[in-house]
Amino acid sequence: MKSGLAEIPLTTKISMIREELRDEYLQPHAKPWIIGFSGGKDSTLVLQFVVELLLGLPPSRRTRPVHVLSNDTLVESPVVQNFVDSVLDHVRDAVDAMHLPVTVKKTTPDPDHTFWVNLIGRGYPAPNRLFRWCTDRMKIRPTSSYIRAQLSESGKVILLLGVRRLESSARAKVMQRYDNGTRLNPHNNLKGCLVYRPIVEMTTDEVWTTLLQVRPPWGGTHRQLVTLYRNAQGGECPFVIDQDDAPSCGTSSSRFGCWTCTVVEKDKSMQGFIDNGFEHLEPLLEFRDWLQGFSKDFANRMSERRNGNEGNGPFTMEARRHLLSRLLEVAEEVRLPLISLAEVERIKEIWREDESTVVLRKADRLLALIGGK
Repeated sequence: MKSGLAEIPLTTKISMIREELRDEYLQPHAKPWIIGFSGGKDSTLVLQFVVELLLGLPPSRRTRPVHVLSNDTLVESPVVQNFVDSVLDHVRDAVDAMHLPVTVKKTTPDPDHTFWVNLIGRGYPAPNRLFRWCTDRMKIRPTSSYIRAQLSESGKVILLLGVRRLESSARAKVMQRYDNGTRLNPHNNLKGCLVYRPIVEMTTDEVWTTLLQVRPPWGGTHRQLVTLYRNAQGGECPFVIDQDDAPSCGTSSSRFGCWTCTVVEKDKSMQGFIDNGFEHLEPLLEFRDWLQGFSKDFANRMSERRNGNEGNGPFTMEARRHLLSRLLEVAEEVRLPLISLAEVERIKEIWREDESTVVLRKADRLLALIGGK
């Protein structure tokens, strides 16, 4: 939908979106569609429009494959991730039963780049606005890897995103920078990936109105989604495939995302869940707050960086052991698998590697001193 159409009536706007989606889907080429699905209201509406489109076509014309791509950082808010997993399961079952050409995929970070392997294993300090190492490793890389796999098979793909111009002034500026005035825009970093934003001109009220007027074609209602937003007192962290989207994670607004997020000063979202009946998650909020202060205490950091240069380096081995011990205590308290056994094993491997490196560096310095005499 082209800009300048934000003021038209909602019914007309929806008709235009549906017609544009249908026209794009029926174009004479085989570029697969990939829907970036975060589980929030905007990506849910895009998914609903696409499934309804497919149901409105005769089976012989449903030739273009559609991928529903969701990403789990493995440290998402348990409430949110349980909801997203439930939706993905319902969508997967429904599209199979309706014989739609839809594949549902959930990506996760590489086992060597999970939050805990980097934080506790390598000793990275908790993410902050200046060192936001989490977004690239936990969000961008997993989703980009899946998209590249589809690109290698088909040459080009069309990525459908539920981003809106009126979502925020920052989002509007980013979109304006990369909007070429046509329906499809080349992605900045993924060659062959074209970005399509079907609901770009819809307002927040219009999104909610549309969702609440019609039941999702995969069954159930959107009432649970409404409750999720109400309890979290805010919105979702978006589907991220580009560093330009990274500031949307960890903003000062109330968004539900990673429960470990220390980029925000206060986690209003988790506090909202706790205040609305999820009191058992309070230890997670307490751990996050403690981790934020723990990272700022340079007594917990080595005086040498991982590359051997002097400066505020990773957590000391003692600090890393304390972090793991504290995390395991919290996991036992809330009775949730906050960290996997595979992650613990990889953490221990990295510890052994780092300890060996420290010993070798000390030996090198000693030999240099002896040789200089």
